[in-house]
Amino acid sequence: MLPSAVMDAAQRERYSRQILFSPIGERGQERLLAAHAVIAGCGALGSFHAAALARAGVGRLTVIDRDYVEPGNLHRQFLFEEEDAEAGLPKAAAAARRIARINSSVRVRPAIADLTPATADELLSGADLILDGTDNFEARYLINDFAVSRGIPWIYGAAVAAYGLSMPVIPGRTACLRCVYPAPPAGAQPTCETAGVLNAIVSAVASLQVGDALRILSTGEVHARITTIDIWDGMVRQVEGPARDPECPCCARREFPHLEERERPPVSLCGRNAVQVQGTGPVDLAALAARLQPLAAVRANEYALRALLSGHEITVFADGRAIIKGTSDTALARSLYARYVG
Repeated sequence: MLPSAVMDAAQRERYSRQILFSPIGERGQERLLAAHAVIAGCGALGSFHAAALARAGVGRLTVIDRDYVEPGNLHRQFLFEEEDAEAGLPKAAAAARRIARINSSVRVRPAIADLTPATADELLSGADLILDGTDNFEARYLINDFAVSRGIPWIYGAAVAAYGLSMPVIPGRTACLRCVYPAPPAGAQPTCETAGVLNAIVSAVASLQVGDALRILSTGEVHARITTIDIWDGMVRQVEGPARDPECPCCARREFPHLEERERPPVSLCGRNAVQVQGTGPVDLAALAARLQPLAAVRANEYALRALLSGHEITVFADGRAIIKGTSDTALARSLYARYVG
């Protein structure tokens, strides 16, 4: 095979060990360099996805996250550093800064936003593949509806405590999320905030997702299976090729209710004693900071501001969203937002 006409000598050297892996080779590396991956959620799983794909030479990354870096993230969110938490940087912005130092040739679009039916088209369109780094089934069903409706591969993943799982979805070829989970699991489910999480299970699940992503992006092929891991008990189990449900409302009947726009009330963030209030539009952060400074010490950067008001830590983002810590009462959160933000 002739040397790649797409890669230069520096790229061939940088990715040489990956190119030597014969299933990828030079042609697969060319496909990676031309690919666009979207990472939905840049927490424990997503921060690993972003770093690994950047190092592998995936040419374009869109990193979506609505939250900011906190000290409690640092033990498992591999892309972030103490200074990111001290500055209260949005995770998407902190990820983009770090990736620029890891691989400056990768084009990164940080999206400091909530993935909703109203924002899905803007945030997910144009992706060759979507990686799930979210922490709730509402977001995953939205990704599933969008991916199936557009024919975009995506890879579901979850990790909590010492347990995790991963499943690739190739629309039209494999089972989709709603084939396997027609409805969200019943009852309260453990979360990282209530059951804890080991960083080893995060990296294990994220590695499985990235492995599938590299295979899909470089070859177009993937094994259809669900992989579950318990890193503490040393258990790994795979279920090969979960069957597509011929009556699946999503991939069979092509019904996509999770893409329908609807009013989004304040959302209690599970296990965090915090509420997200959506807001009605962009906020002038400088003007808001000036208004709040007589009332409280305000920490601000170009992306968000934070202040302790009425005993609650309120973080307001430029798009108008706010995360209000110290309560799970959505009515109180809405009242605080109206009082201090407007």
